[in-house]
This record gives sequence, C-alpha cells and structure tokens, in this order.
Amino acid sequence: MKIPKSLEPLLQDGLIDEVLGQLMSGKEAEVYVVRSQGEIRCAKAYKELKQRSFHKQTQYTEGRKVRNSRRSRAMEKHSRFGRKEQEAAWQNAEVDALFRLDAAGVRVPRPHSFCEGVLLMELVVDAAGAVAPRLNDLQLSATQARDYHRLLIEQVVRMLCAGVVHGDLSEFNVLVADDGLVIIDLPQAIDAAGNNNAGRLFARDVDNLAAYFGQFAPEILVTAYAEEIWHLYEKGELHPASVLTGRFASNEKAADVDGVMREIEDSRKEALARELGRYVA
Repeated sequence: MKIPKSLEPLLQDGLIDEVLGQLMSGKEAEVYVVRSQGEIRCAKAYKELKQRSFHKQTQYTEGRKVRNSRRSRAMEKHSRFGRKEQEAAWQNAEVDALFRLDAAGVRVPRPHSFCEGVLLMELVVDAAGAVAPRLNDLQLSATQARDYHRLLIEQVVRMLCAGVVHGDLSEFNVLVADDGLVIIDLPQAIDAAGNNNAGRLFARDVDNLAAYFGQFAPEILVTAYAEEIWHLYEKGELHPASVLTGRFASNEKAADVDGVMREIEDSRKEALARELGRYVA
C-alpha cells in the first residue's frame, strides 16, 4: 500500500519496517498494521483535530501538569501554539497512561514507542490470530457476561490503584483477545488524585459496564461497584486484591429495576452516539 505521510518518519528512522495495511480510520486517529522489529504491531497516527472542542476536554485535563510555563500560558489563551500544545498533551496522556497501566499489570495494548505523533503498540489478536473484535460486536451468554464483568471490575480496580481513571470506558473500547479482555482508547485518561471530576467519571465508567453486561445478566444492573470501589479508594483501603461485594451500605433500598433499565438505555444511546462520532470525518 502507499505509505501514509504520518508513518514516513518512522520508516526512515527504522522504527517501522513495513506498513501492511490500514486497520481503522476515525476522527481522532488512523490505525495501521505494521511490521516493526520482527513483530506485527499496531501504529496509531494521531490526527490534527482542528475541530475538537477543548472546552469539552476540561473535565479530563484538570490536574494534568505542564512544566513549561510558556506552554501553559499559551494553552490557557488557546492560541495557535497553545492549541498545538494541547493536542500534544492529549496524545501524551494516552501514551503515559498505557506505559503506567502496563507496568501496573492492567491489560492494555503493550506500548513500544511514541514518535512524531505515532504510537507504536501491541496488535491485539483473537485465538485465530486475527484482529481482536470489540466487546460490543459479540453476543454473550449470561455466564460470559458475569465472567467478563468480573474481569473488567478487577481491571478498573487495578487501574484506580495505579492512579488512573479511564474516563470513557464502555463496550466500545474493550477488545476480546485470545488471552482475555483488553482495554483500549485512553487519550482522556484521568489522574484520579488530581482531577475533581475523577469520582464522577469513574462511576460513569463502571455504570457503563453494568449497563452493557446487564443486558445479558440482569442481576448486574443492581450492583453498586462504583460506590463501593470509590469509597475504598477514598479511605486508602483499595488494593488490587480487594474483595468486593457489589453492594454499598448507603444503597440498601429496594432496587427500582424499571428505572435502572431506563437509565441504562439512555446511557447506551449516549455511548453509541459518542462512538459514532469518532468515525465522522
């Protein structure tokens, strides 16, 4: 295939040996399958998002530190240079989160390098060696839904113990690999300790999971993992091996299942709208 302009510097520097094909083209990035250092990997080339509303990013970027004072001032003024620096910070947030979470044992695509706006990382595959499907592409049994939900709750706990909240977690950014579930798409990753929106966005992540898996195993709909986990985190008692019950003391009233179902449907529609928005040119 014709070499994308975004990947030319990495080919020249020997970080990529061959571009095998395009995997995805979205609003935020183009993703390619490449050969690099004898392995088949994934190259995520970030686009320049001139149309992105940085106002909407505020809930995610609060607490992110910019050491260079000139860059910080430019970002606050939203100048051309400032917008360029904001975009770089947005990209770096995903790179930093991937390295941090991989080191903490969270199942994310293993990052290899970041150069010239291109992130080289593991290509996640299924048991047949093909590109792994997204969770939303699968029809689950009740047993699979319970198992997958449990695994992802374990992952979000491990993420929070590493000080990171995904910020946009749903069935659309979880891959089903040959060795389990893999969490992807982290440019909006949040510093759990430094962002005042962290608790709310963490709850939204966990509730999105309940909304999806609750379609197949309805008992998941009335769990309270978000409240339980965040409560333990705030008390300094959360660790990767914490035993969770899915119940929370302040949430012992009878469940309004019909109301929960309505909220879940609304949440799913919002998640689908966000996902479709990624692919609008």
